[in-house]
Amino acid sequence: MDAFFASVEQKRHPELTGKPIVVGGSGDPTKRGVVSTASYEARRFGIHSAMPLRTAYKLCPDAVFLPVDYEEYQRASEKVKNILREFTTVIEDMGIDEAFLDISQINRHPEEIAKEIKKRIYDETGLTCSIGIAPNKLLAKITSDMQKPDGLTIIKEDEIESRIWQLSVRKLWGVGPKTEAYLKNIGIKTIGELASLPIDKLVEEFGESHGDYLYNAARGIDESPLVTHWEPKSHSREITFEKDTGNWQVIAKTLAGLTRDVTDEMKESGYKGKTVTVKVRFSDFETHTRAKTILKSTDSEEEIRKAAFDCLKRFELKKKVRLIGVRVGGLIKEP
Repeated sequence: MDAFFASVEQKRHPELTGKPIVVGGSGDPTKRGVVSTASYEARRFGIHSAMPLRTAYKLCPDAVFLPVDYEEYQRASEKVKNILREFTTVIEDMGIDEAFLDISQINRHPEEIAKEIKKRIYDETGLTCSIGIAPNKLLAKITSDMQKPDGLTIIKEDEIESRIWQLSVRKLWGVGPKTEAYLKNIGIKTIGELASLPIDKLVEEFGESHGDYLYNAARGIDESPLVTHWEPKSHSREITFEKDTGNWQVIAKTLAGLTRDVTDEMKESGYKGKTVTVKVRFSDFETHTRAKTILKSTDSEEEIRKAAFDCLKRFELKKKVRLIGVRVGGLIKEP
């Protein structure tokens, strides 16, 4: 989906169409928070997701800043996903605004299918999406981003060298800021330049697993299947305080609330867990975790809260706290 959160806001508030919109946090750029989505109008000013709201405001003071309304976005997402399921049941859900579809068993031209999907989504939600069609997930992901917004791009196997190799290495899954910076230092900026490196060099620099992945990814090779069902490894919640705090009662009350949210989610999804981990990030961004394993898997808010507070007591809270979080792992599905 194109600039999904911002597009949903523009759809329900037509007067915002064409304006730079930033969705994130409480919607107040003077307070702590990060950009969740920026409209394409806002992106022209250099605003992007994960950027602090205050930075976004400096780049574009005239932008409309809105709070995240996750429930509304989830409703729009469900409408889109329901449309996709009418085309194929082989779908890998990649989150609220993205999915992979296996259309290999549909006896129609891929472009025709994609155009119908785009039309159905627009007619029923008023939102646009960008679709990439390719032989595998890696290439389809890259391709979906090549003509945003409202794009439709098809890449064939014999076009990898001519159409993919000139793109930035950052376009590859698994290439984050650190890998990109390292590759830049050794003169590698494009996917094609990465493809020129021998596998021995990549394994030496990045280890066997990641080096092997980068070698294949640069050549457009990806044999990963669509995962149509997955089991969560943990349930977690965390929150960044509006202002760094050393107040024990505020920290404890926040942790209790996060624990309640996590256990509610576990009960709703039918999971029990036994390893409770508390994360604390201090004002200087130093981050520590403490964990406790409960004897028997549980979804009891009281038991999980007690374990979380046992963890909290093991922190030396000599510095102010910026963020606190709780995670319950070791999940098992209730029969």
